[in-house]
Amino acid sequence: MAKLTKAQREWRPGMPKKRRSIRIMFASTVLVLEAFLVLFATLAVFGLRRDELSPAVILGGGFVLFAALIATCAILPKPAGPVIGWILQLAIIATGFLVPEMFFVGAIFAATWWYGLKTGMRLDRENRVRDREQAEWEKAHPEGSEGPGASAAPAAD
Repeated sequence: MAKLTKAQREWRPGMPKKRRSIRIMFASTVLVLEAFLVLFATLAVFGLRRDELSPAVILGGGFVLFAALIATCAILPKPAGPVIGWILQLAIIATGFLVPEMFFVGAIFAATWWYGLKTGMRLDRENRVRDREQAEWEKAHPEGSEGPGASAAPAAD
């Protein structure tokens, strides 16, 4: 039998599920997409520049950047996570020195990274307000949890 996670061990019936961070989901999505971009860009650089640069350097550098992007997804909830993400954005833009098109593609992904962080933080903030207001409403109306505007019972004929 598989080992239970901490959340699974601590779960009790009626316990509300903790809401996941939209910022983390957006940022993780961008990082994973960038990881695949780096993988394909590494193959392009390998095909175009293997006579100028050592294949080990090209493939090693590409795979290290790929792994760093994937690993950063795990540390995004920590304060250093987004900072490392910004550093990786700069590293991807810097790959434009090997393939000039990467300046443009890296800038587009950096803009996507910024938008994902900004919009995710806004949506997380809105969700916290919504959850707080819902909890206050449920505390004020313990007899019914249907929500505002719900009818108590259907009309009898």
